[in-house]
Amino acid sequence: MLGTCAAIPTGDGVVELAKLAVDPEAQGRGLGRALAVAAIDFARSRQARRLFLVSNSRLVPALRLYASLGFRELPFPGPRPYVDADVYMELELGPNGSPA
Repeated sequence: MLGTCAAIPTGDGVVELAKLAVDPEAQGRGLGRALAVAAIDFARSRQARRLFLVSNSRLVPALRLYASLGFRELPFPGPRPYVDADVYMELELGPNGSPA
């Protein structure tokens, strides 16, 4: 396996991008971007209005990738779901999953 990613519908037009990971030996080939884009496409196909993710500030390359795809860092909307999560990001999609 080279990489994995989950896109989890959480209800009310929201999808979580979770567990994005690429094998260290396969990094730098665009696989993380391809997985993230597939998750965004999945959300759009479900007419989601928004994607969100939680991450850690130590994962600088991942955070750069998310920002390049249009995710914005925001304050956590509630309690942190994981002990090591210190970054919350969202990507707004327009109505019916169109670009915002």
